[in-house]
Amino acid sequence: VTKFKTPANFKGLVEKQTVGPSTEILTESDFPEQSFKPKVQIPFKRVPGQNPRKVEVERRRRQYLAFDIAELLASKGIDSNQLMPRHYDPENMPPIEETKDSVFPIYLPLQVFDNDEFDCRTPEEWMSLGLEPGSSDRKPVPGKALLPTDDVLGHEDPKSQELIYMWIDVGVLDYDKETDLYLVHKTDEKGLVRDEEGRPILNGGITPEG
Repeated sequence: VTKFKTPANFKGLVEKQTVGPSTEILTESDFPEQSFKPKVQIPFKRVPGQNPRKVEVERRRRQYLAFDIAELLASKGIDSNQLMPRHYDPENMPPIEETKDSVFPIYLPLQVFDNDEFDCRTPEEWMSLGLEPGSSDRKPVPGKALLPTDDVLGHEDPKSQELIYMWIDVGVLDYDKETDLYLVHKTDEKGLVRDEEGRPILNGGITPEG
């Protein structure tokens, strides 16, 4: 009788054994699984003739993932880079022939047009999606934000004419009820929300040290 010896590369051998397609999430993520699930008004107990709740949730999840806000705005003729007001520069005003609607630059911030009448969740409900059962840590919630591609200049002068604004994948870390603003952090090239030392950002970025 001999003792069974585990190969040194046992984990690698197991990973190569793929039986077939699977619904298991294999990619590493800093976002909770439930944060991607849409809100549906369907009873948990199935009614005859109605789709099961899990089927409807999965169907809407895939439908929403297929949407892209930049493409939706572009289909309506809206340039996302023009949504952020800039400093008035009379010397670089485009000629009237090149302007579509008005010669005046955009000067009103997007907050003026905020309307939460049709929001399916309150800000507090959105943030609660980062809480996993059995854990006291609140993970980031996935989202998209209109942010400048240049972080340094964007912080110094967010209305600079040199900035280019794009819809960027972010992790929502916190919400301020007084200012009605969200705190977000850009994801890295792997789609993770990490600090400068590569650690996951939890609880709005607040550490035991403050």
